[in-house]
Amino acid sequence: MSKNYSELETISHLSHEEIDKLEKEVHHIVEDVDRRSRIRTYKGPWTRIITVLSVLWVVFQLYFTTIGTMEAISFRAIHASVLLLFAFILYPAWKNENRDRTSPTVLDFILIGLNIVVFGYFVINYNRIAMTGGFVTDFENIVGLLAIVLVFLAARRASGGLVWLSLLFLLYNFIGRMIPGQLGHGGFSVSRIIGHMFWGSQGIFGSGIGVAATYIFIFILFGAFLNLSGFSRLVNNISLSLVGRTAGGPAKVSVVVSGFLGMINGSAVANVATTGIITIPMMKESGYKKEFAAGVEAAASTGGQFLPPVMGAVAFLMAEYIGVSYAVVALAASVPAVLYYFGLLMAVHFEAKRLGLKGLDRENIPDALKVLKTEGHLIAPLLSLLGLMVIGYTPLYACVISIFVVIASSWFRKHTRMGTKRIIQACEDGVRGVISVGVSCVIIGIIVGTVSLTGLGLKFGYLMLKVVGPGELLKAGVMVALMSIILGMGVPGIAAYVIVTAVAVPVMVEVGAIPIAAHLFCLIYASLSNITPPVAMSVYVASGIADSDFRKTAIQAVLVGLSGFLLPFFFLVNPILLLGAAPEGTGITATAIAIAGAIFGIYFLASGTQGWYIRKSGIVERIASILIGLLLIHPAGGTDAVGVGIAIVLTIYQLQKNKGDKAKTINA
Repeated sequence: MSKNYSELETISHLSHEEIDKLEKEVHHIVEDVDRRSRIRTYKGPWTRIITVLSVLWVVFQLYFTTIGTMEAISFRAIHASVLLLFAFILYPAWKNENRDRTSPTVLDFILIGLNIVVFGYFVINYNRIAMTGGFVTDFENIVGLLAIVLVFLAARRASGGLVWLSLLFLLYNFIGRMIPGQLGHGGFSVSRIIGHMFWGSQGIFGSGIGVAATYIFIFILFGAFLNLSGFSRLVNNISLSLVGRTAGGPAKVSVVVSGFLGMINGSAVANVATTGIITIPMMKESGYKKEFAAGVEAAASTGGQFLPPVMGAVAFLMAEYIGVSYAVVALAASVPAVLYYFGLLMAVHFEAKRLGLKGLDRENIPDALKVLKTEGHLIAPLLSLLGLMVIGYTPLYACVISIFVVIASSWFRKHTRMGTKRIIQACEDGVRGVISVGVSCVIIGIIVGTVSLTGLGLKFGYLMLKVVGPGELLKAGVMVALMSIILGMGVPGIAAYVIVTAVAVPVMVEVGAIPIAAHLFCLIYASLSNITPPVAMSVYVASGIADSDFRKTAIQAVLVGLSGFLLPFFFLVNPILLLGAAPEGTGITATAIAIAGAIFGIYFLASGTQGWYIRKSGIVERIASILIGLLLIHPAGGTDAVGVGIAIVLTIYQLQKNKGDKAKTINA
């Protein structure tokens, strides 16, 4: 087990042998549902070759992301080629393949060779072809076709089910002429399709790979360096200091740790697999039911994908789509994300109260001042990241500088010091972390390219507008929420967001949503697909760790994360909760009242779902609490007044019942 979790290891009372055994079991569980986790293990010279390639790629990326200059399309092509190279080396071609190897297979070498030739030809000849207006020869059509086949073969290994969705979109280019009605199209030649997908800038080399080659790579690398510096341990210890001794302390620690680390790595499944093996047994041991413990971990890990400031790197892609700065996106997402985690904390708090659970013992809680004294220097990289962006530097430049700040700050204490070996390991970890997401972004180019070539987005929008009229945002929201959840099942959050955005956001804007509200709506629901049945991959992994019933765990995950499913509808209709995106003329007072109402609304919503307010709640009291929550979250003065009125009645009723129970106890 990583030393980053040493404090939580101690509190969980699991031995190192038990943790190692659980890690292996979890790895098998993750592999069953997530193809991206199946990675080969090499022995001999290829171990060093992969390490050298990883370090060289990191150096290349850091140089050309900052001071180096290269045409964007060439940079994207080289990045895509290296992604495919690593996919063919590290990911097995078949599920049952022996992954303990001394070298890649003959097939791998053939694919690697073709990859280098095809993408190398693109880089060398793209400018010439662009100068001719996109005219390509038959040979260049063959090159493009080979490139598309290579992308699909790499995605089949590294991206799981996304490859089949992309194949469906690609086939639509050919068979759309046979589809009657609005969804059909006039048809395109093979040359036109290949030209658009490979030789153009809206297919494979579109915005998806553009973000993967810049923001995603750099921020995943930043997370790898943070992890090996001991930053995760700092987060664990601070979380224990803040909430460890309160009712249900272990579950609250799980929420804070999983949210913070999930924000950096951007993968809910990976976060559950790494933090869950410590936090879930810890919650079970403290008295929580296993289904609840697993549900909390799954929900907390999922929310990291829309939690600022990093948001799993999606914030930067969203900023590019909308045409605003990163700061605008992060600010707008801050209130919904914080409210989501506040809802999780309240859910575990009320559940602890209902079960009569206590916090952790004082001796298990690290001293906050001591932690900051010995490990507080590890906060420096985050401060530098935010500080540089605040004073005007680009997120990419700020992140690259912060990677070097990680290394420099780690030398303030001997136990956190990053030497050459750790730096190389961080480079390798970062590269391994980016491959699956990066390949997903490449294959997404087929989907986005299909939408732009065929006009599918406009066709779908036309059909939706037949059902949804102007101003009917709630109806549009329901349809898009279902689409986001379905398309997000088993797909990386950023990939699901890109797919839904290409099709649904224009329709939502047409109906009346502001762009940033529409984008955040799609992102949150695409992320929540990780805990939404029937697939719910994060829940599957968490229930495997907890040895709990999958269906019951999924229900618990949805209940504790209920605010995440509701908040998007409220800010879609009235974006006052999105800081900086409120309707013109909205004052600070109105915004503050709306946020305060939402906070109390989330509080009562959690109270209703968990069945505890001042005391244990009956069914009518739980319904009343949920109703209060909905009324208070809704940003309107009239509903707030009604909600407050019902809350006062509920409070008086429960206080009176408490008073009556005490009187009965005294008389007895």
